[in-house]
Amino acid sequence: MSFLSLLILLVIASLIGSIGARLGGRRNLGCFGSIALGFIGAFLGTLAAKHFGWPLLWSPIVGGHPFPVIWALIFSSLFVAFLRLISGDKKE
Repeated sequence: MSFLSLLILLVIASLIGSIGARLGGRRNLGCFGSIALGFIGAFLGTLAAKHFGWPLLWSPIVGGHPFPVIWALIFSSLFVAFLRLISGDKKE
């Protein structure tokens, strides 16, 4: 994977993570938090899609690797909502 591909992948993960955090009820995660959340959502989304036989919706190929944007967005927001639920975070 080239440096440019890695940079593009980090930008996509950051955007997905920040949008997923907002949908899950959290904001101001920062750049690294958004990137981590985007990759967590992509990982969980890919696992769920393979397990249940769902198609990988809108997965651009970056550096030879698909990034499941829709599933990453859904599962990153679900991950944030789950963390807020178990932590009892009521204030923002």
